[in-house]
Amino acid sequence: MALRVAGYTKLAKLWDKNREEALSLQLDYYNTIFADDPDFELVDVYVDITGNKDIFKRPEMLRLLKDCLSGEIDVIYAQTKGYLVANTRDFCYLIKFLFDMPHRIDIVTEDTDYNINTGYDAEDQRKELYTMATKYTDLNPSDYKEWVSKVTAAIEKL
Repeated sequence: MALRVAGYTKLAKLWDKNREEALSLQLDYYNTIFADDPDFELVDVYVDITGNKDIFKRPEMLRLLKDCLSGEIDVIYAQTKGYLVANTRDFCYLIKFLFDMPHRIDIVTEDTDYNINTGYDAEDQRKELYTMATKYTDLNPSDYKEWVSKVTAAIEKL
């Protein structure tokens, strides 16, 4: 059975004036990558065009997380880590949030250096990323709890 994959991209606000072109380019990109891949079934492409760095203010990221929570997605695929999150804090919070879900969610990026592939996991990335994220969130558990509350409240509004 093929893994259900979601393509995700966060584009800068300047793409807003060429929104249709940007969405079309992203859809074509992900369709091309997964067209003949027997291991992956592209479920959807999620594209945020926004200046908001906060995950809870990105409608397509929230829709993606909602689909992950409902068990519709197995893998999030992004061209770079920067397309997923804006900073270390949100990266750790997102990893902890995703990896704590009851349904396994893997992450794949194409970053030239330090790419992520927690499904293939040749270097035990999943465990190492989760350990890092847990240690980071443990530094300020009330901030992580507030972040989760904002994200889940925004998801519930969808």
